[in-house]
Amino acid sequence: MIPRPARTLALAALLAAAGGARAGVPNFTEVRQDHRPSETLLQDRHGEPLHRLRTDASARRGDWVPLAGISPALRQALVLSEDKRFHEHSGVDWRAVSAAAWANLWATRTRGASTLTMQLAGLLDDDLRLGTGGRSLRQKIGQAVMATRLEAGWRKDQILEAYLNLVPFRGELVGIDALSRTLFAKAPHGLQDTEAAIAAALVRAPNARPAAVAQRACGVLNAMREARGAGQADCTALDMQTELTLSRRAWPPSEGIAPHLARRLLAQRGEADAGQPLRSTLDAGLQRLALRTLQQQLRELRGRHVEDGAVIVLDNASGEVLAWVGSSGEMSRAAEVDGVTAPRQPGSTLKPLLYAQAIAERRLTAASLLDDSPAHLQTASGLYIPQNYDRRFKGWVSARTALAASLNVPAVRTLVMVSPDAFARQLEQLGIAPKEGGGYYGHSLALGSAEVTLLQLTNAYRALANNGRACPVRLQPGAAAPCTQALDAGAAFIVGDILADPNARARTFGTDSILATRFWTAVKTGTSKDMRDNWAVGWSQRYTVGVWVGNAGGEAMRDVSGTSGAAPVWAALMRHLHAHTPSRAPQPPAGLVRAGVRFAGGLEAAREEWFLPGTAQALFAIDTGAASVRPASASGLKDSQDQVPPRITAPQDGTLLALDPDIPPARQRLTLLAEAGGAPAGTLRWWIGAREIGRGVRAQWLPWPGRHVVQLRDAQGRVQDERRIEVRGAAVKPGAAPR
Repeated sequence: MIPRPARTLALAALLAAAGGARAGVPNFTEVRQDHRPSETLLQDRHGEPLHRLRTDASARRGDWVPLAGISPALRQALVLSEDKRFHEHSGVDWRAVSAAAWANLWATRTRGASTLTMQLAGLLDDDLRLGTGGRSLRQKIGQAVMATRLEAGWRKDQILEAYLNLVPFRGELVGIDALSRTLFAKAPHGLQDTEAAIAAALVRAPNARPAAVAQRACGVLNAMREARGAGQADCTALDMQTELTLSRRAWPPSEGIAPHLARRLLAQRGEADAGQPLRSTLDAGLQRLALRTLQQQLRELRGRHVEDGAVIVLDNASGEVLAWVGSSGEMSRAAEVDGVTAPRQPGSTLKPLLYAQAIAERRLTAASLLDDSPAHLQTASGLYIPQNYDRRFKGWVSARTALAASLNVPAVRTLVMVSPDAFARQLEQLGIAPKEGGGYYGHSLALGSAEVTLLQLTNAYRALANNGRACPVRLQPGAAAPCTQALDAGAAFIVGDILADPNARARTFGTDSILATRFWTAVKTGTSKDMRDNWAVGWSQRYTVGVWVGNAGGEAMRDVSGTSGAAPVWAALMRHLHAHTPSRAPQPPAGLVRAGVRFAGGLEAAREEWFLPGTAQALFAIDTGAASVRPASASGLKDSQDQVPPRITAPQDGTLLALDPDIPPARQRLTLLAEAGGAPAGTLRWWIGAREIGRGVRAQWLPWPGRHVVQLRDAQGRVQDERRIEVRGAAVKPGAAPR
């Protein structure tokens, strides 16, 4: 039998020969760079942490912690517990090997000769990982070989740092950062002696019962105290601390102030960037203020059955999102719902976009008179009777007053001029895409019956701030996306001027409402049907701010108006944004005309008003000889009809026709009617599907069963207006041939 010293020397020679090469061993920098936390960190525009979100369900790993950021007590406890001669050996502790019996040296139950470097080798190489049945002899020899290679290429501090960041501790916890934050609720640099002893004990027995961990930790703690020349530890107190520690879960999977944006950006990123921090355009200070202001306002609204809200702040020029608050957080029973992207009815906040389109099409000016009186509008689904918020009517008012004071009936009359389908197309150009066509909502579209998101609505208002240019928002640093001219620049300016006019909104909101700021702002509030949603959206020279309050479940609020719900949050954020930055009124686009106007009968005080080129007039009076909803009588623009786009007046969108089998088909023709506006009547073309079926402002069409799109085109083939109708067929009786 070979003597023990000889066996030891032979094994040493074998390992030394096998460990001479360093090929295949990763270097320290590669290992550190390949580390991927199980959490993804959302950062603001300056790199400040905003939110942490777990993205790897297989294990819980924190950030890579440098050795200098790890408690000296833990470093000492680990070395005393796992590898007392760590700083003396070269990967394999030959004194431990020679002191162990050969029969137990490579046994699966023996760990006394396994150094920290050997254990690290098992963590770095999947083939050397510890299995449920222990390591085989081949794996242990491989561990020793790789350990000598690691020691030849790595420093001792690098080995210890890598080990502490890669070692499994308990359950799914891997690495010292995850362990410290979960079980001790602190960063690794703050671990004290008893905590370090518990952590070191978990290395040897990660999933042991608390009593066994406490017993092992007591031994480690006593070894630490002995090395310092101190007395024995109180193991009874340590036992209680271990029990409490192992039951703690202080590191939630999601933590921070921007969970909704974090999830949105995570869904957009590629797998190659997994684990890397997400840099956003948010401003951490503004994000915290927006969340705090929203929560404070909702606390003040307690008792009015409202618990949710959302806020978004956009930079007008760049489109960068500076704040994104998706919910009220702990105050909400549906905190996971993102109120910024959840579709809701916008109420009166669509009115500025409607009036802007009517002004751009020269159907109205800011001084045009609209009749705020009871209206009964025949629609395909029945009689539509719009009402104002206060159930009162103001009579004849200017478009400026109607919009600023948020009168409903004039808005509906304006939509009659524009048509629901045309307004729906305008909304789509501004980035708001209703689920259905304009005909589906009918005239109620003027009052916000179509659902939109806070993000879409706020960015559409940003288009008003940017002279009608619609541009995508930006959530991360990078090049800006191209913009489109979605609305006439002059019309956008005029609407902004109206929404910034405190005197114009006085009839509804008074002269000293929360909407009036000491610097230039344009703002509109809105409340949806049954008080389910309340909005305040507006812009300054540099920023556009949108606020929604309500209930994520759709329950109605109680006694919450436009100025008492979302508006206080909007006003507080605007005051903060412009505490040290002025906001001046925008310069009018080229071509706009500012002229004095008077109103016959003293309907409103004389003033100066902005006009698009060719629409200015000095006197506005009531035309009592025409229908109140026709463009000429409603706006007084008889001299500018040459600039009004053509539109279909019959049939109405959504018309349903049924062919009668008793009537010859040739006698069942449908009359198509249009208003030429500024276009020569002879240039208009009627198209149904791929066929031209007539010309001029009037045409006859022989219907056939099916769903059809009736289009009115100009001489160049451009669609000016369209209607969707359905014809339901019936078999023609024998002998009923056309005559």
